[in-house]
Amino acid sequence: MATSQKQNPNRERKRIPFLLYGFLFFCLGFAFQLTSPILYYILKTTRFIQVSDTWNDLTFLMSNILIWLGLLFACFDLFILLPYKRRQRPIISCPPKVNELTVVLTAYNDELSIREAVLDFLGHPLVRRVIVVDNNSNDETVRKAVEAGAIVVREERQGYGHCVYRALQEGMKNLDTELTLLCEGDMSFRAGDIEKFMAYISHAEIVNGTRIVEQLRSHDTQLTTFMYYGNFFVGKLLEAKHIGCGTFTDVGTTYKLCCNSALRKLLPLLNPDINFEFNAHFLDTALKHGFSLLECPITFHHRLGLSKGGNKDNRTAFKVGMRMIKGILFSWR
Repeated sequence: MATSQKQNPNRERKRIPFLLYGFLFFCLGFAFQLTSPILYYILKTTRFIQVSDTWNDLTFLMSNILIWLGLLFACFDLFILLPYKRRQRPIISCPPKVNELTVVLTAYNDELSIREAVLDFLGHPLVRRVIVVDNNSNDETVRKAVEAGAIVVREERQGYGHCVYRALQEGMKNLDTELTLLCEGDMSFRAGDIEKFMAYISHAEIVNGTRIVEQLRSHDTQLTTFMYYGNFFVGKLLEAKHIGCGTFTDVGTTYKLCCNSALRKLLPLLNPDINFEFNAHFLDTALKHGFSLLECPITFHHRLGLSKGGNKDNRTAFKVGMRMIKGILFSWR
């Protein structure tokens, strides 16, 4: 595949995310301004710590400095740096030479859905093979996947990150296809969206599915309102960090189409020990190293069986979301 036109020769982006830091400074200053009078009243009333009468003046000054510093950083990135970045980014069109693709499905105790998922993807004319990466299931997942016609690979290291990483490895090994479609075996995503991915792949090395379009989501998915908007918020943090590199609204979806040539360079940069927040880590690392990414709106259906990942409940989703935010802001270690 002629992907050289899609790739930035200077892979790692050495830049300061002014917009992201500006947003954080603004939020910190605003929160400080709201809470300082309450904190002053508590300290003054309880006499736990002696506070000066100049407390309010000092906190007001500090909070305003943070707010204005945040606005200055954000404006600098949006109105000075961003127009320059946009001028340096041409519209790319580099279609794959071979349209057929390899589908890799992650699976863990998906006996209720794996057969339907495999048959759904195998029935698509562009799919050459379906590989199911089983992450130590203790039900009938493996048997049903094999009966449906899938190639089954066992990933013994437990965890979502290890399973996705192995799936991408297995996909890019196939030299007769240039594209790997990553998905889950729970029927929440369908093969009918492959044409959408194919329409975008000529413009990027990685096309990430987004579940944010309301009209394309079933009403009974495992994605609650909290998860829906929390995911959108983290996506916008990622966009602010890599402003000018794309529009991002969904950092948690597994469904994505990747050029194998990009995967061979990207996978060594990823850490499979990262668990449910691996998809956000994947996107952040790809953007940091200059890989081209696009979002594609996909349909999102009711899951067959119970969720075992970050969408299990709001409490679990909150913990995963906080780890995503920590990774985007500081480090993925």
